[in-house]
Amino acid sequence: MTRLLTFLWIILLLFSCRNKQTIQSVLLNPDKMQAVLWDIIRADAFTSQYIKYKPAKNEFSENALLQKQIFALHKVSKEDFYYSFDYYKVHSSLMRTMLDSMINKAGREKTYGINPEPVTKFAK
Repeated sequence: MTRLLTFLWIILLLFSCRNKQTIQSVLLNPDKMQAVLWDIIRADAFTSQYIKYKPAKNEFSENALLQKQIFALHKVSKEDFYYSFDYYKVHSSLMRTMLDSMINKAGREKTYGINPEPVTKFAK
């Protein structure tokens, strides 16, 4: 969990001072973006902590498969997600709000022992 929190703070710090750009219709709203990003980060943590130690599986391809399943689950295209991610990186106050909420969610899960469904729920 510490690794996840560190990753979120690094993203926040790296992209806090960017220029603004125009909003297009493919932009995911903050709630949807947060939900997708939360699952993407969990999938990345899963592959980096578990899959890479299984010699029969490729960490990169497993992560790509999980991302594809996450996009399908949330009914979002990969392109729309990454466009939105770039937008939120540029608009640091929106990204900061989203990341703060995600950090609080991670803290609540750790503090109160909430055990969310594992990322592997996406696998068929």
